[in-house]
Amino acid sequence: MKVFFTIITAALVAGNALVAQTINEKELAEIQSSFVKDDATRAIRNVLTNDKNIRDNALDRERQGKVDHYFKYRVTVRGVTDQKSSGRCWMFTSMNVLRPGVMEKYGVQEFDFSHNYLYFWDLFEKSNLFLENIIATAGKPMDDRGVTGLFENPVNDGGVWNLYYNLGEKYGVVPREVMPETAHSDNTSGLVALVNERLRKGGFEIREMVARKVNATLARKEKIAVLKDVYRVLALCLGEPPARFTWRYKTRDGEVKSLTDYSPRQFYKEITPAGYDPKHYIMIMNDPTREYYKVYEINNYRNTFEGINWTYLNLPNEEIKRAALASIKNNEAMYSSSDVGKAFDRASGVLDPGLYDFNALFGVDFYMDKKTRILTRQSGSTHAMALVGVDTDEDDRPVKWQFENSWGTTINGGYLTFTDEWFDEYIFRVVIHRRYLGQKALDALDQKPVMLPAWDYMY
Repeated sequence: MKVFFTIITAALVAGNALVAQTINEKELAEIQSSFVKDDATRAIRNVLTNDKNIRDNALDRERQGKVDHYFKYRVTVRGVTDQKSSGRCWMFTSMNVLRPGVMEKYGVQEFDFSHNYLYFWDLFEKSNLFLENIIATAGKPMDDRGVTGLFENPVNDGGVWNLYYNLGEKYGVVPREVMPETAHSDNTSGLVALVNERLRKGGFEIREMVARKVNATLARKEKIAVLKDVYRVLALCLGEPPARFTWRYKTRDGEVKSLTDYSPRQFYKEITPAGYDPKHYIMIMNDPTREYYKVYEINNYRNTFEGINWTYLNLPNEEIKRAALASIKNNEAMYSSSDVGKAFDRASGVLDPGLYDFNALFGVDFYMDKKTRILTRQSGSTHAMALVGVDTDEDDRPVKWQFENSWGTTINGGYLTFTDEWFDEYIFRVVIHRRYLGQKALDALDQKPVMLPAWDYMY
C-alpha cells in the first residue's frame, strides 16, 4: 500500500496534476464499446480461445521460407554442444569458440571441454564472493538494496565471457573425458537451490557475528566452514575436480596419443591462443540507452574475488557489424549474446523481427524500439552463442548471420540463422579481438570505465 500511495502522490504533484481515480462506468462503457464483434474479430477470437499457442497463430506465412541457411562467409566449426537444462550458455560459448583450434592442435576429429569441471569451480568461487560481499556489507541494514540483492540470488549458473576468463586463468580447463557431466551439471536447478540455502544460512550467521562485534578471525573461520559445506555438496553432486590428469585421444589418422600427468592450468595454457585476454579481446555492446564510445563496468559482476568484472565498450550496431564481418572473414568465431527468445521460429531455426505479426492478429500496436524495450525490461540478453557466419549482398553488406548454439542438434542441426534486422534489435554483446575495431573505438578503450551498480538493467 505504501508504494501505491506514493504513486498517487507523485501523480497529484506532477506538472499536469493528474488525479488518480478508479475506472468509472462511463470509461468502462467506452472501453467495452471499442471491442467490435464483427466477423473477423469473432473468427480470431474463436481461433485464440481454442489454441493456447498465440505465437504460432501470429506467424506470418508470407515470411516463411524467405530466409535460407547459406552463407558467403563462415568460420570453420565442428560439432554442436548441448548445455542441457542449465544456464551455462556463457561457459559453453566461451569454450565453443576455442574448440576448433584444439581439434586442429591435437589432430582429432572431435573434442569438447569438461563443462562440469569449470562449473564446479564457478559455483565454488561465486560462493566465496557472496560471503565476502556479506562481510563487506555486514554494517548495512537487511533491507539495503545491495544486501537484499545478495540474499535474493547468492549464486546462479549464469554469466558472461569474463567469468570464463577468470576461471580459466585460476583453475585451467580439462577435456570432457577427464571430468564428465553428471545429472546435476546437466540439470542445475536442484543443486543451485541447495547451495543457496546453505549460503543464506551462513551469510546471515556471519552478519549476526559482525553485529555482535565478535573477533574478525571467528567470522573468517565461519566463512571457511560454510565453504567446506559448499565444497562437499558440489563434490557429491558433480564429483571432485582433478588436480592432475592423463588424457588419451585418437587422432584423425587413427594414432592413439596421450597427455600424461597434466595440470588443468597447463592444459589451459597450451590450448589458449596467445593474447586471449581482456587486453586484446574486447566485449563490445549495443546499448542505445547509454552514450556510445564509452566504457562501462558492472560493479561486482564476476565470479572470483580477484577476477575482472563484466566490462564493455558501448558501440553503434554498424560499428559492431563491421568488426564482426572482419572477424568471420578471418575465420575467427566470436562469443555473442542476445535476446534469443524474440521473433524466433524454432521449427526453421530462423530469427527475424517480421516473422510474428502480433499487431495484425490482435489489432494492437505492440511496437517498442530497442531503447524502450531495454528500459522497460521487455528485452535483455538471455542467451550466449558463438557468432560463426554472415551472408552479404553484392555490395558486401550483411543480410543475415549465423549462430552456433549449445542446445544440441534438434533445431536446424544446432545452428540458428538471423536476419540483419534481428541483429539490430536483439544482439547485445560480442567479444572480439581489438584488431577488428575502428580507431575511434580503440581510442575509447583508454578511458576509465563508468561504474554501474549490480542491479543495473543490463545485468
